[in-house]
Amino acid sequence: MERQYGSNSLSPCSSISNGVLQETVDVTKCLAEANELIEAIGAFSGFRKTQSKECLNLVRRLKMLVPLLEEIRDLHDMLPAEALSSHISLLKEALVLAKRLLKNCHNGSKIYLAFENEAVMARFHAVYDKLKEALDGIPYDELGVSVELKEQVELMSTQLKRAKCRKDTQDMELAMDMMVVFSKNDERNADPVILERLANKLELRKIADLEAETIAVQKLIRHRGVPNSESLQQIIDLLCKFKQIAGMDNNVALDGPVVSKSLRRCQSTLIPNEFLCPITLEIMTDPVIVATGQTYDRESIQKWLNSNHRTCPKTGQTLVHLSLAPNYALKNLILQWCQKNNYNLPKKEVVAGMGDTPPDLAPEISSLVHNLSSSQLDIQREAIIKIRVLSKENPENRVWIANSGVIPPLVKLLSYPDLNFQEHTVTALLNLSIDDANKRLIAREGAIPAIIEILQCGTEEAKENSAAALFSLSMLDENKVLIGSLKGIPPLVLLLRDGTIRGKKDAATALFNLSLNQANKSRAIKAGIIQPLLALLEDKNLGMVDEALSILLLLASHPEGRAEIGNNSFIEILVNIIIDGTPKNKECATSLLLELGRNNSPSILVALQFGVYEHLVELTRCGTSRAQRKATSLLQYMSKCEHIP
Repeated sequence: MERQYGSNSLSPCSSISNGVLQETVDVTKCLAEANELIEAIGAFSGFRKTQSKECLNLVRRLKMLVPLLEEIRDLHDMLPAEALSSHISLLKEALVLAKRLLKNCHNGSKIYLAFENEAVMARFHAVYDKLKEALDGIPYDELGVSVELKEQVELMSTQLKRAKCRKDTQDMELAMDMMVVFSKNDERNADPVILERLANKLELRKIADLEAETIAVQKLIRHRGVPNSESLQQIIDLLCKFKQIAGMDNNVALDGPVVSKSLRRCQSTLIPNEFLCPITLEIMTDPVIVATGQTYDRESIQKWLNSNHRTCPKTGQTLVHLSLAPNYALKNLILQWCQKNNYNLPKKEVVAGMGDTPPDLAPEISSLVHNLSSSQLDIQREAIIKIRVLSKENPENRVWIANSGVIPPLVKLLSYPDLNFQEHTVTALLNLSIDDANKRLIAREGAIPAIIEILQCGTEEAKENSAAALFSLSMLDENKVLIGSLKGIPPLVLLLRDGTIRGKKDAATALFNLSLNQANKSRAIKAGIIQPLLALLEDKNLGMVDEALSILLLLASHPEGRAEIGNNSFIEILVNIIIDGTPKNKECATSLLLELGRNNSPSILVALQFGVYEHLVELTRCGTSRAQRKATSLLQYMSKCEHIP
């Protein structure tokens, strides 16, 4: 048995196993944190004039999300955690970015925000993009979100798109005045009329405002918020001029106790261009060389690679491998320069996927990559088995192995005409696919058609691991579409019908995830998924009642699915589960009957004839919290029908 993944339960009643393949966030906790972020954002007021309109619009839009988050909180158990976690996490990330941006526009240096207006607006657009991506991805129909809230979200999505495309007319006088005072060659850069006008526009005339601006500039210096020391000097000089206009003593303009010696260093220090990362234009703390020979700071290039890019940012060339070689020579030069200029390198955040392959593992992984291209079958097989073992349980190994360039040759070997060979290869790719960045790379390298072929024709274990691999890859929405269009659903339905118990569980998990896509629901129904699911409901020894009900609940939202599911014999099976099933079975069966009843009133009448009414009443008293809610809603629907017992 290769995988050590937990139970494969995937019901909305008992969400998909934490992962057959990956850890998922606590959706309830994430929703609460999102609400807290919006509450904190709503407390901001009095934004800097240059971005005031954009800030107020963003705050207003984010407050509109509160009712949506509350409804998702109440409804999220309709879906497994995996179906929501990535979108809610993305929404939370967008809110964190928004809060950081709004805090900067609330407390930041007015001079800096005016000087860097275009860069600040680019940050607003990045927030809009992430918000729109998160909101567009939430499965509103499967959750049962109200029509009013769906319309509100659609409106917000449209507004975000327009906001990103809109080019607001700047205060041209302000922009021109900023250009003049920051120009070394314009003789008007000290013109008192221009300076007074600029001080008025930036609201930097009062002593209190200038003191607050001084503190804001001090923070820029302390946190190195301005990447260019020349720009920083210009900001300081302009602040000094404003203080002169106000009659303040410039000798203490920036010499308070919070200002460190780094201020005076920054004023005279210019970082050599060759020490700056081509991506961020900041000094490199850990320079590394990519396959094209270009050097980048490790943090920035790793973020680039983790975002599914496989090219060199500077040259645009495709990277033949993803290994990052430390540039020790350049790092030593940077350290020598820093020591000479008394410059402290900034600390960098740790990025997932960062780090050199450990010295004790690097030669082994390098050898494995080389052996995959060997002309000797035994050497190739041994390399694949070793990769399968190394990638089985250690998350860091998955990153290091993938970054060494192992995935492209592995994908090519999927098509080797040896069943045992295929089994090891697809399992190695399954283990590697647990890492999100690897999911994209495996799909991009064209692995999905070969995995589907093994699902159809491989050994039993290869079929099972192929189904699990398709589930893992389908965690990304674009791969759901790809697997469905490449006809990956019919062989999964066959495995659900004819496979071993483990094979049925793997197939059910994959089919559930794929059926979150509307087009795939139709494909699954046409592939004959309903009958195998009904068989799972009737064979309680398999222990897959919840899994079957969960998939049926998704299919019941599709007209073709309702037409096939809503016959009398199936309604009788549902009623029997509500009467005799486990608490979780009852909860799932009630949810499904409610979904059918919303769209097909005869289903409710049939259920009443089979004696479901008194058992629903019992559920409202003694069922799980979700079963109580669903049973109450179902009884309300029944009250509108005739022939109530």
